[in-house]
Amino acid sequence: MNHSTFLADEAATIAFGQDLANAFNSKGLLTLSGNLGSGKTTLSRGIIQSYGHIGAVKSPTYTLVEPYEIGDKRIYHFDLYRMEDPEELEFIGLWDYLAEEALIIIEWPEKACGILPPADLVIQLDKQEQGRKITCTADTPPGETMLMKLAAADPY
Repeated sequence: MNHSTFLADEAATIAFGQDLANAFNSKGLLTLSGNLGSGKTTLSRGIIQSYGHIGAVKSPTYTLVEPYEIGDKRIYHFDLYRMEDPEELEFIGLWDYLAEEALIIIEWPEKACGILPPADLVIQLDKQEQGRKITCTADTPPGETMLMKLAAADPY
Protein backbone atom coordinates (compact mmCIF):
# COMPACT_ATOMS: atom_id res chain seq x y z
CA MET A 1 0.00 0.00 0.00
CA ASN A 2 1.39 3.43 -0.89
CA HIS A 3 0.39 7.06 -1.19
CA SER A 4 2.03 9.78 -3.30
CA THR A 5 1.56 13.51 -3.31
CA PHE A 6 3.29 16.65 -4.55
CA LEU A 7 4.54 19.19 -2.00
CA ALA A 8 4.95 22.61 -3.59
CA ASP A 9 7.42 24.15 -1.14
CA GLU A 10 9.08 24.03 2.26
CA ALA A 11 5.90 25.09 4.07
CA ALA A 12 3.96 22.20 2.47
CA THR A 13 6.75 19.78 3.44
CA ILE A 14 6.62 20.93 7.07
CA ALA A 15 2.80 20.67 7.06
CA PHE A 16 3.05 17.14 5.65
CA GLY A 17 5.49 16.33 8.48
CA GLN A 18 2.85 17.51 10.94
CA ASP A 19 0.30 15.20 9.33
CA LEU A 20 2.81 12.34 9.59
CA ALA A 21 3.27 13.04 13.30
CA ASN A 22 -0.49 12.87 13.80
CA ALA A 23 -0.64 9.56 11.93
CA PHE A 24 2.24 8.09 13.96
CA ASN A 25 0.92 9.11 17.36
CA SER A 26 4.50 9.18 18.75
CA LYS A 27 5.59 5.59 18.12
CA GLY A 28 7.00 3.79 15.11
CA LEU A 29 9.82 3.59 12.59
CA LEU A 30 9.93 6.01 9.67
CA THR A 31 12.64 5.94 7.00
CA LEU A 32 13.36 8.84 4.65
CA SER A 33 15.21 8.37 1.37
CA GLY A 34 16.07 10.84 -1.37
CA ASN A 35 18.97 12.72 -2.88
CA LEU A 36 20.77 15.52 -1.06
CA GLY A 37 18.47 18.51 -0.80
CA SER A 38 15.27 16.53 -1.39
CA GLY A 39 13.70 17.64 1.91
CA LYS A 40 14.37 14.80 4.37
CA THR A 41 15.47 17.09 7.19
CA THR A 42 12.71 19.61 6.42
CA LEU A 43 10.16 16.82 6.71
CA SER A 44 11.80 15.68 9.97
CA ARG A 45 11.57 19.25 11.28
CA GLY A 46 7.82 19.30 10.59
CA ILE A 47 7.37 16.03 12.48
CA ILE A 48 9.50 16.99 15.48
CA GLN A 49 8.12 20.51 15.82
CA SER A 50 4.56 19.20 15.68
CA TYR A 51 5.21 17.45 19.00
CA GLY A 52 6.05 20.82 20.57
CA HIS A 53 9.80 21.09 20.05
CA ILE A 54 10.88 24.70 19.94
CA GLY A 55 14.20 25.49 18.36
CA ALA A 56 16.33 24.20 15.56
CA VAL A 57 15.99 20.74 14.09
CA LYS A 58 19.21 20.04 12.28
CA SER A 59 20.37 16.98 10.47
CA PRO A 60 22.44 14.79 12.82
CA THR A 61 24.91 14.07 10.01
CA TYR A 62 27.97 14.07 12.26
CA THR A 63 26.46 12.70 15.47
CA LEU A 64 24.33 10.04 13.70
CA VAL A 65 21.45 10.52 16.18
CA GLU A 66 19.75 13.48 17.81
CA PRO A 67 17.38 12.68 20.69
CA TYR A 68 14.32 14.78 21.50
CA GLU A 69 12.30 14.43 24.69
CA ILE A 70 9.13 16.45 24.53
CA GLY A 71 6.90 15.87 27.54
CA ASP A 72 6.39 12.12 27.69
CA LYS A 73 7.28 11.62 24.02
CA ARG A 74 10.65 10.53 22.69
CA ILE A 75 11.89 11.01 19.17
CA TYR A 76 15.22 9.81 17.81
CA HIS A 77 16.33 11.41 14.57
CA PHE A 78 19.08 9.46 12.78
CA ASP A 79 21.07 10.54 9.72
CA LEU A 80 23.19 7.73 8.30
CA TYR A 81 24.64 9.70 5.37
CA ARG A 82 28.23 9.73 6.69
CA MET A 83 28.11 6.23 8.14
CA GLU A 84 30.82 4.11 6.55
CA ASP A 85 30.04 0.71 8.04
CA PRO A 86 26.59 -0.57 9.06
CA GLU A 87 28.19 -2.02 12.20
CA GLU A 88 28.42 1.55 13.52
CA LEU A 89 24.72 1.17 14.30
CA GLU A 90 25.63 -1.49 16.84
CA PHE A 91 28.08 0.89 18.52
CA ILE A 92 25.52 3.66 18.89
CA GLY A 93 22.95 1.26 20.34
CA LEU A 94 20.37 1.25 17.53
CA TRP A 95 18.55 -1.78 18.96
CA ASP A 96 18.14 -0.04 22.31
CA TYR A 97 16.54 2.95 20.57
CA LEU A 98 14.25 0.67 18.55
CA ALA A 99 13.11 -1.13 21.71
CA GLU A 100 11.84 2.10 23.29
CA GLU A 101 8.34 3.51 23.03
CA ALA A 102 9.51 6.19 20.63
CA LEU A 103 9.25 7.60 17.16
CA ILE A 104 12.39 6.73 15.20
CA ILE A 105 13.16 8.77 12.06
CA ILE A 106 16.04 7.50 9.91
CA GLU A 107 17.43 9.48 6.99
CA TRP A 108 19.52 7.52 4.46
CA PRO A 109 18.34 4.03 5.60
CA GLU A 110 20.00 2.45 2.55
CA LYS A 111 23.34 2.99 4.34
CA ALA A 112 22.24 0.38 6.91
CA CYS A 113 22.44 -2.37 4.24
CA GLY A 114 19.52 -4.51 5.39
CA ILE A 115 20.23 -4.22 9.13
CA LEU A 116 17.10 -2.24 9.94
CA PRO A 117 13.81 -3.95 10.73
CA PRO A 118 10.89 -3.19 8.39
CA ALA A 119 9.84 0.44 8.68
CA ASP A 120 6.25 1.26 9.43
CA LEU A 121 6.46 3.87 6.67
CA VAL A 122 9.10 4.11 3.97
CA ILE A 123 9.19 7.60 2.50
CA GLN A 124 10.86 8.53 -0.78
CA LEU A 125 11.35 12.22 -1.56
CA ASP A 126 12.18 13.33 -5.10
CA LYS A 127 12.79 16.93 -6.16
CA GLN A 128 10.43 18.11 -8.89
CA GLU A 129 10.49 21.66 -10.21
CA GLN A 130 10.30 23.94 -7.14
CA GLY A 131 8.80 21.26 -4.89
CA ARG A 132 9.04 17.55 -4.30
CA LYS A 133 7.10 14.38 -4.88
CA ILE A 134 6.72 12.29 -1.76
CA THR A 135 5.78 8.62 -1.83
CA CYS A 136 4.90 6.80 1.38
CA THR A 137 4.83 3.01 1.47
CA ALA A 138 3.57 0.97 4.41
CA ASP A 139 5.76 -2.02 5.32
CA THR A 140 3.91 -3.16 8.46
CA PRO A 141 0.26 -3.48 9.56
CA PRO A 142 0.63 -0.44 11.88
CA GLY A 143 2.16 1.38 8.91
CA GLU A 144 -0.92 0.58 6.81
CA THR A 145 -3.14 2.15 9.48
CA MET A 146 -0.89 5.22 9.57
CA LEU A 147 -0.94 5.48 5.78
CA MET A 148 -4.73 5.36 5.69
CA LYS A 149 -4.89 8.21 8.23
CA LEU A 150 -2.34 10.17 6.22
CA ALA A 151 -4.14 9.64 2.90
CA ALA A 152 -7.47 10.68 4.45
CA ALA A 153 -5.90 13.94 5.72
CA ASP A 154 -4.10 14.79 2.45
CA PRO A 155 -5.03 18.37 1.49
CA TYR A 156 -2.05 18.66 -0.85
